[in-house]
Amino acid sequence: MNFHIVSIFPHYFESPLSAGLMGKGVESGLVAFDHIDVRHFAGGIHKSVDDRPFGGGPGMLLKLDPMVKALSSIASPGRILMLSPRGAPLTQDRVRELAREEDITLICGRYEGIDERLLDLFPIELVSVGDFVLNGGEAGAVCLIEAVARLLPGFMGHADSGEDESFSSGLLEYPHFTRPDVFEGLAVPEVLRTGDHARIEQWRRHCSLEATLRQRPDLLPQARLTVEDVDHLRSLRRSRPGRNLYIALVHYPVLNKFGEKVAVSVTNLDLHDLARLARTYGLGGFYVVTPIEDQKTLAGQILAHWREGAGKAVNPDRAEALSTVSVFDDVDAAVLDIEAQTGQCPRLAATSARLDRAPGAEPALTYGNVRKWLEESPVLLVFGTGHGLASEVLEKAEGTLRPIRYMDDYNHLSVRSAVAITIDRLMMDE
Repeated sequence: MNFHIVSIFPHYFESPLSAGLMGKGVESGLVAFDHIDVRHFAGGIHKSVDDRPFGGGPGMLLKLDPMVKALSSIASPGRILMLSPRGAPLTQDRVRELAREEDITLICGRYEGIDERLLDLFPIELVSVGDFVLNGGEAGAVCLIEAVARLLPGFMGHADSGEDESFSSGLLEYPHFTRPDVFEGLAVPEVLRTGDHARIEQWRRHCSLEATLRQRPDLLPQARLTVEDVDHLRSLRRSRPGRNLYIALVHYPVLNKFGEKVAVSVTNLDLHDLARLARTYGLGGFYVVTPIEDQKTLAGQILAHWREGAGKAVNPDRAEALSTVSVFDDVDAAVLDIEAQTGQCPRLAATSARLDRAPGAEPALTYGNVRKWLEESPVLLVFGTGHGLASEVLEKAEGTLRPIRYMDDYNHLSVRSAVAITIDRLMMDE
């Protein structure tokens, strides 16, 4: 495989690309490196490769002309990649794809970046090695080169070495041990000394699952999990932030389609569906908010039937779900109830299908904001019936969660659907 490296610092690569297995790969001809020094294509006495950006701002940009000449000098560039924090993440799947190429060209930016028109002139793919910013693309290029080269046949020296590792199966790798058996009181796990390969294989799989759940749960949605894998994950202790999350469904004060303040009736479906949602996701509780006496009476009758009456005998699961429900006159009463249970005043987040377009309005809360709150305190997430919460409820909240479909014009979900989607985004297993 041929790597063409476009950089203003070609000497950066001398040591990392000549050491260890990479050096052996070069000697054996498995990999070859072509270093293109952008300064060789710059004009003038000083061979300047940078200039100030149009529109002002800090820093300098790599000039377009020498970059174009540098790329045009490569006879067989193959796929052209540019290391950039703006790029798509470099994943193991993408690495496997790149390992099938004959030629790869890597552009290493510097300063504030490269003139954007370069992306219009060449078929450049932006690639990121992580959500952080480096001084240039050289360090990221080394990461990419090593990740790709080690998958080339013969590079690792053992056919299985490149694949039996972190991310190859969608999970993090299991721990490794070697001699001595005991070091400073720390022993190698007994299972690894049994010679029972089936038990060892199972132990390693369990360790991979545990490490992934603990360190990178975001990988689990894409991992291929057997039923046995899922059973093992279920058996593990894990953080359950849902216990800190409470939901309130407000029936008054809310708005009608004309923007008028109204009350909306309590419904049997809302009570049942949201109670089951609260129990399924392990939430702290579900509050029905209405000051209207006949509505409170109706809610009480429904709850009593399922929690204490004939309904409990017929469907104990429903009784368990409805045990999460409380009925209060207003949001303030729900806040006091949470404070009495937890010893902490909850943080309030409102929800809305509309963005706040008032001049100077704060940006909407993200799911990440609310998850961060849940690490430190209880949170009451407030939903409205009708056409949304009245301003007096919104003003009690620290912020309003970004609408579910904020980039589309039509955003008119039923409240049960909206609550379910919102809670799943906040509380998904992974």
